[in-house]
Amino acid sequence: MLDKHNLVELANTRMPFGKYQGRVLIDLPEEYLLWFARKEAFPEGHLGSLLQLALAIKIEGLQGLVDPLRK
Repeated sequence: MLDKHNLVELANTRMPFGKYQGRVLIDLPEEYLLWFARKEAFPEGHLGSLLQLALAIKIEGLQGLVDPLRK
């Protein structure tokens, strides 16, 4: 799940809906990602996987891995 392609997507894909629509996925607040986790309501499919990865990266303090991959 932690491959370069997914990291590049996290750095450049925008949230397609909701309170933070238009914000790059890795820039979503950790609290917002935790809300999805608490509700067990991550979107299905690839977007949900990317949001879960974003949360894991933020929890582990590894956001620096993604920052250089921004376009």
